Amino acid sequence: MTDVSPATSGTTASRATQPPAQEPSDQDAGSGTAISSDFETFLKMLTAQVQNQDPLNPLDSTDFAVQLATFSSVEQQVLTNDLLQNMTSVLAGNDLAQLAQWVGMEARSAAPAVFAGEPVWVEPAPLPGAARAELRVTDQFGQLWDQFEIPVTPQPYVWDGIRADGTAFPEGVYTFEVASFDADGKELDVRVAETYNRIMEAQVGANGAELLLGNGNYVTSDTISALRSPIG
Repeated sequence: MTDVSPATSGTTASRATQPPAQEPSDQDAGSGTAISSDFETFLKMLTAQVQNQDPLNPLDSTDFAVQLATFSSVEQQVLTNDLLQNMTSVLAGNDLAQLAQWVGMEARSAAPAVFAGEPVWVEPAPLPGAARAELRVTDQFGQLWDQFEIPVTPQPYVWDGIRADGTAFPEGVYTFEVASFDADGKELDVRVAETYNRIMEAQVGANGAELLLGNGNYVTSDTISALRSPIG
């Protein structure tokens, strides 16, 4: 087991290659216009509220700040929803040429990884505030093959697939789980760590874009947290 940080490995998860950005759609422009119009209406209402308030019992300035903050929050949520809708539209197959660019790349997701003699890049992400953490490596049948302590940091980890006696683990598909513990040794959390798998196929399914990974599993595009060019 070898702990490799982005600085020493020469490759980081931030090297993810995202598909080219799309031009803003008419729907996006319409949403922006609506937000602008709503904001102008909000300001008019706020001005009228100030002009017609009881001079003997004026509104506290904090109330105005809360109203402005509330509107700003709603505005940002609308913009975020528009962006996500646009991304979903692309990934759902409205642009198959865009989707095809994912094939051959490596996608990071909470899924098993293929070990074919080469080290496996793992993103453990232990529970924040945990006193210690360990990585567990199991095969597709749930048999535990390796278990060891790892740093409680968000840094990626590279599992070299080598036993203590220097021999390699059998090639196959392995699941990497990270367990977090408190200072008393109580297990707080167990989750599947994210790993990279080659995208073998991209297709449009009932739930949008579906990707066939090198581990033999299909995943939906919304479960992919990063993309990168193949290493090696």
